[in-house]
Amino acid sequence: MSASPPRPSRSGPSSALAVSPTEIAEARARLPEAFRAPLLRRLVRLGGWLAFAGLFAWCLYDFDASPERLWNGLLRLGKVLSFMFPPHIWTSWKEISEILTGLAQTLSMAFLGSLLGALIAFPLSFLGARNINRIPFLRFGVRRGFDIIRAFETLILALIFIRAFGLGPLAGVLAIAVGEIGVLAKLYAEAIENTSKKPVEGVVASGGSPLQSIRFGILPQVLPVLLSITLYNFESNVRSGTILGIVGAGGIGFLLSDRIGAYRWDEAWSIIFLIIAMVYVIDALSDYIRTRFIGHYDGTR
Repeated sequence: MSASPPRPSRSGPSSALAVSPTEIAEARARLPEAFRAPLLRRLVRLGGWLAFAGLFAWCLYDFDASPERLWNGLLRLGKVLSFMFPPHIWTSWKEISEILTGLAQTLSMAFLGSLLGALIAFPLSFLGARNINRIPFLRFGVRRGFDIIRAFETLILALIFIRAFGLGPLAGVLAIAVGEIGVLAKLYAEAIENTSKKPVEGVVASGGSPLQSIRFGILPQVLPVLLSITLYNFESNVRSGTILGIVGAGGIGFLLSDRIGAYRWDEAWSIIFLIIAMVYVIDALSDYIRTRFIGHYDGTR
């Protein structure tokens, strides 16, 4: 017969770590805050949660988000969605060319706006980088300038430029470009600040000038990051270009707004489907370019 395995003894490590109720009571008396927060802290937490709940409830009340209104809205939304099916299929070349022109305008608007914004933001980002610009007040002023530009939403800029330059894609291009200057310059500057000093010190130690230290010490490190940021913003601007078209900047957004205003929901659904397809293609193309120039991270670096 084989011997049965030994049973764990009560005098093992678990019994050695056991704490008696008396010891727990002593510890509670010695360190009461370790077992329960003080009354004042609990009251502050309770007040915070009550204030949050009260603010949330007041917002719902002020916006008239009653269950009856939400239910009626869902019923009307269902009717609108039912009007979209089956999607419209354009048969004449005149209609197809109008849609293709709108898609091309939106894509061009995003591309030109992103390109102009990146070209202007690139040199400005060096003035906002701490490791490049050693003059604090100048760097502070440049950084605050980036903040001021970013404070204006692209949609607001589009409304301003439409008023100044008239309806059409030009206003959308300028709105995207100006908005991108503030965003890209800030992101570029932060990427430059996060570069390693060692390549720069190597260039300077070999007799390189400050410009050469930027060219051969910083740019090789930061260019892949800048490319990735620019591609991501370009993808985002393709979607923004659609919204800008709704307010009068042309492109496919203008056609979508026109079809919705005319209650031609089947055509609106077809346009939405084309917008989704365009964004998907742009996303895949950007991912291919990013992988081509930056490489694929396999987790072994």
